[in-house]
Amino acid sequence: MVLARKWIYVKRPDGEPKPTDFSIEEEELPVLEPGDFLVETLYFSLDAGLRGYMEIGILPVGSPVIGMAIAKVIESRNESFPRDVHVCARIGWCTHAILNPIKRKDQKPYQVPEVEGHSHAIGLGALGLSGNTAYFGFLEICKPKPGETVVVSAAAGAVGHLVGQIAKTMGCHVVGVAGSEEKMRVLKKLGFDAVINYRAGSVREQLLQATPNGVDCYFDNVGGELTELVRERMNLYGRISVCGTVSSYNGKLVAVTDPQRDFVTKQLRQEGFVVFRWLDRWQEGITQMMEWIKEKKLVHLETVYEGFENAPEAFIKLLRGDNIGKSVLKV
Repeated sequence: MVLARKWIYVKRPDGEPKPTDFSIEEEELPVLEPGDFLVETLYFSLDAGLRGYMEIGILPVGSPVIGMAIAKVIESRNESFPRDVHVCARIGWCTHAILNPIKRKDQKPYQVPEVEGHSHAIGLGALGLSGNTAYFGFLEICKPKPGETVVVSAAAGAVGHLVGQIAKTMGCHVVGVAGSEEKMRVLKKLGFDAVINYRAGSVREQLLQATPNGVDCYFDNVGGELTELVRERMNLYGRISVCGTVSSYNGKLVAVTDPQRDFVTKQLRQEGFVVFRWLDRWQEGITQMMEWIKEKKLVHLETVYEGFENAPEAFIKLLRGDNIGKSVLKV
């Protein structure tokens, strides 16, 4: 008998989430059937987008908290996933789960690569959901060209720090926007050409100095007023890839100028995405990101929180911007 513990979303947050918006439930897992395998979670992903899912009802109250996790196979009746193999799967905030890629296609399990000098948590970051979000969301939508100027918001976060580095491999001039001097230092060390602290001074003036040739591509994790300011600097035929809108996740809506005139006069293109659009090319992204890591063209950063019971507090810290790189919880 295996007793699984899992976090449940029990109350819609009023503004910033609180630990009391979540609770732990226990579930006795059944005996394995042919094709099943039992996993024990090592790390699970903390994602700002989860807050958006709460707000618009994609994650209904009473549901288990969703998300990707890295887990170890501890019992198996599936030859493709033998004991002791490490997998990445969409199993949420839980300690144990039974997986079966035929019965439960939504779990999307696959074996994660081993990378010298990194824990298996990299399978949630540069070699997983965040990496593919950066890889496909930037390259497929922005289609950057050498010499173009790229602006990345939330640039020190899980996806942003990877987008900036990918843009550098493409020969672009890269500008990162983040919210602390520490994050500014990190971005400069990663090779960003210019950095903007949205909490220090005029963002409009900082953008003007950092983008003397205007902006060709904007990878947007934030939305709101910052996006309006970047759009002012966009060049003709500029492209905007919308990954997230963290500025409004806690209900802090800010009035912005109607963007339609800019879209017409500058002939801009804006497109939102969910990374699972490219599920059929998933390994392509992981393979390319792995190659860039081995070539030292890309550095993976992560913030690791510990303790299953601390998941809500870690999630709240993520929403406050306390993390650098990918946020994960070590179970």
